[in-house]
Amino acid sequence: MDEVFKALADPTRRYLLDQLREHNGQTLGELCGRVEMTRQAATQHLAILEAANLVSTVRRGREKLHYLNPVPIHELQERWIGRFEQPRLDALSTIRREATRRGAQAAMSAKPSFVYVTYIETTPENVWHALTDADLTASYWGHANVSDWQPGSEWKHMRTDGSGIADVVGIVTEAEPPHRLVTTWSEPQSPDNTSKVTFLIEPLGPIVRLTVTHDDLATEEDRAAVTHGWSAVLSNLKSLLETGHPLPRAPWDAKEVR
Repeated sequence: MDEVFKALADPTRRYLLDQLREHNGQTLGELCGRVEMTRQAATQHLAILEAANLVSTVRRGREKLHYLNPVPIHELQERWIGRFEQPRLDALSTIRREATRRGAQAAMSAKPSFVYVTYIETTPENVWHALTDADLTASYWGHANVSDWQPGSEWKHMRTDGSGIADVVGIVTEAEPPHRLVTTWSEPQSPDNTSKVTFLIEPLGPIVRLTVTHDDLATEEDRAAVTHGWSAVLSNLKSLLETGHPLPRAPWDAKEVR
């Protein structure tokens, strides 16, 4: 947490985070224009924010887009505030998230709808295996991801109750094991309503940075749903790879215990 506190101590870096909160997915040039600083100075500040995992980046063609990653701030909140003020803060967070969702409706549709970054103490090969193995996905996701994972192949997100029902289907558009996997997502009854999910797996010494980007969501309600869903699934995945077992209770079903 030292890196997070250091990054937040500077008012310029806090202002950069505010700009990303208001308009996520900005280029370096856009951020420089908003804060009236040189590209070199902005790059140095963004590097500190990225090292603290407060900012994540995704390349789109020749551009590098910057996104606010709220996970470290949420961890601070859980450690220092949550146990004392959680009920009131939950209510305030709900109001704030709703206001943010309404403001995000004007965002450019070409930019990712949702980006989540997590760091896992494992190898890229293990992450790839955990994302593509039917038995492993069933153990932490509640569904089995079934495919041969070749570009152009179909994939299915199958229920584990033996019903043979797939809640999500799609096509594998890119597969570069163990570093990059891109799939389309749609409900079987709505094949024309398609979104895209990209898994980017990057080795960083003894750990791996996993970036999940969910593009082309149809509505803000869909974005709100995947925000909760991906956070729960990836927390379970991280637990499985680092401890050998998923969380003791499925996070999407968990409720606060008082």
